[in-house]
Amino acid sequence: MQKKVLFIAQAGIIAALYVVLTVFVAAFNLASGAIQVRISEALCVLPFFTPAAVPGVIIGCFLSNIITGAMLPDVIFGTLATAIAAVASYLLRNHRFLVTLPPVLANALIIPFVLKYAYHLDDAVWFMMLTVGAGEIISCVGLGSLLITALMPIRKLIFGDAYVKTSKAG
Repeated sequence: MQKKVLFIAQAGIIAALYVVLTVFVAAFNLASGAIQVRISEALCVLPFFTPAAVPGVIIGCFLSNIITGAMLPDVIFGTLATAIAAVASYLLRNHRFLVTLPPVLANALIIPFVLKYAYHLDDAVWFMMLTVGAGEIISCVGLGSLLITALMPIRKLIFGDAYVKTSKAG
């Protein structure tokens, strides 16, 4: 029972952090569009520490897209991209660097089509793959790697037994 409560609490906190960070960046017009650096995507590396991060970032992305006024295809496929990334990151949780890559790939491959067909952006899909991918590299590889480094010394304090059981890395 206590582990379920911890799982739900961790997922909820991660979802809330994702929403707050996305809304903050949206104020600077960086959370969506062809050129975006959604710093909340750095949280997509948290499956390295806990399986609770998988539903946490998925729910956070879903709520963020609704709150920021995303079009329905963006709510659906943007959340799907994050879900794919979160699950893949969880599967790669034993590899500190590789865990940062699924969000980059999923978003770079899916989001440009959302931008093209939901928002009717005139940019070429390949160009948006580069720009969305670059934003994800900044968020997930850059900031996400920093987040992993910052959390490593206190991982057991924050994530409890979830880290010990799900990851042998670090």
